[in-house]
Amino acid sequence: MPPLNTSLPSPVTFLLMGIPGLEHLHVWIGIPFCSMYVVAVVGNVTILAVVRAERSLHEPMFLFLCMLSITDLVLSTSTLPRMLCLFWLGAHDIAFDACLTQMFFIHSFTTMELGFFLAMAFDRYVAICDPLRHTTILTHARITIMGIIVVIWGIAFFSPHPILLKQLPYCRTRIIAHTYCEFMAVVKLACVDTGTTTRYSLSVASIIGSCDGILTVVSYAFILRSVFRLPFREAGFKALGTCGSHVCVILVFYFTAGFSIFTHRFGKNVPAHIHIFIANM
Repeated sequence: MPPLNTSLPSPVTFLLMGIPGLEHLHVWIGIPFCSMYVVAVVGNVTILAVVRAERSLHEPMFLFLCMLSITDLVLSTSTLPRMLCLFWLGAHDIAFDACLTQMFFIHSFTTMELGFFLAMAFDRYVAICDPLRHTTILTHARITIMGIIVVIWGIAFFSPHPILLKQLPYCRTRIIAHTYCEFMAVVKLACVDTGTTTRYSLSVASIIGSCDGILTVVSYAFILRSVFRLPFREAGFKALGTCGSHVCVILVFYFTAGFSIFTHRFGKNVPAHIHIFIANM
């Protein structure tokens, strides 16, 4: 093995530290994460199976939900099994190429989740604000096109990240202070000025998150306006009931993702274990 301070264009392996300061609790921390992974897998697979079996559920809301379920399965599977190996088996080593692959899946599929949240918000907007034209506006062909656009959107913006990291020389420690390969954690190990690369990554994440978030908020603003104009209060509550769980998931997702982005940019005094624990959520 080469010395840790040797400059290497592409190191053979990195070492994932886990959650700094909580290494003695890794075994116990892995239990709730394992439980969440099992629930995520069982829940998403169940959704896909039920929607596939019931033709009455082949509607825009459930089709977008299936797309979100597939994205969630890929995203959770790209992080949690490797994380549990670290927590329970002490498997800290990760190959450089495997690290870049994991990073690509995490960032690109996170972006796809944001895109599908926006698509689901648009579906609720059309269903509530223009119900008579819902099925004619959101046909299966258009839903498929929207799904393809979201996938391309996620891949296109984050494909450069692994390529940029592949070209950097690494002469510092190979230890990544995280439970998985995150772009900002890896780029700090390079022995050249990475200011431009870091600003590019934060700018892309901020622009994508802001655009999707603003459009989602606008969709729900129009939904609320339409609901408050309904003559019957029960009809309004019923309409909002179809959006409640969606809004809760979006709020949790944006809180954790936004916290991670702002911590990288401004939160140098935030303890590492708090940042990493929230990012893992």
